Amino acid sequence: MMIDLYCERVGAGLWAEPVNTLSNISFFLSGWAAWYLAHQRKVLSNTIFLLISLLLAIGVGSSLFHAFATSLTKLLDIIPIALFQIAYLWIYSRRVIKLKNLVIVLLIVLLLSSILVTFQFSQIANGSITYAPGIGILLGLGLYHWQQIKKDRFLILRATGVFFLALGFRSVDLALCPYWAIGTHFLWHLLNGVMLYLLMRALIENCSNSEEPALNQ
Repeated sequence: MMIDLYCERVGAGLWAEPVNTLSNISFFLSGWAAWYLAHQRKVLSNTIFLLISLLLAIGVGSSLFHAFATSLTKLLDIIPIALFQIAYLWIYSRRVIKLKNLVIVLLIVLLLSSILVTFQFSQIANGSITYAPGIGILLGLGLYHWQQIKKDRFLILRATGVFFLALGFRSVDLALCPYWAIGTHFLWHLLNGVMLYLLMRALIENCSNSEEPALNQ
């Protein structure tokens, strides 16, 4: 059964959401840019490679969902996003903040529990309410990154701002249908690609390969 969630989709065809589908190129460009930066900094470790792989998986999953719009492809859209959030929180907390594993596990449990709660109100803001816990985590990491004067200390705060703007475009997609046929969901994709690159850059610039040797050494 076709899932119709966005303004651009007006039928069941494979290319019923061409702009939304093609705008996922942002994730692939972000993944390539993150790989290139990690390679240049010689910190392309297993964990960085994992995050880049998940970033690319977000692009693949989202592309499939907007092309086919089925229950299966919706899962392929959601799962990589959730895995990236968990993995990034774990890796940044471990390699940059140096938190103990138990503390990180508790943070991840808090994140997932909060997301589950927001799903009870998924009708709010076109479903964007489910991303509120992610904004909270980003803001916390951003304040830490800034307060501890890390390299590019404002990067995560900038990423948070970009994500907030992207969330705004996602939220108003259906409301703007009468005025703009293609909607604004494609801007959610484009800005999220930027946001994810900023997050990857903040991590790459602030982790050494002393704990985990780089793959390209």
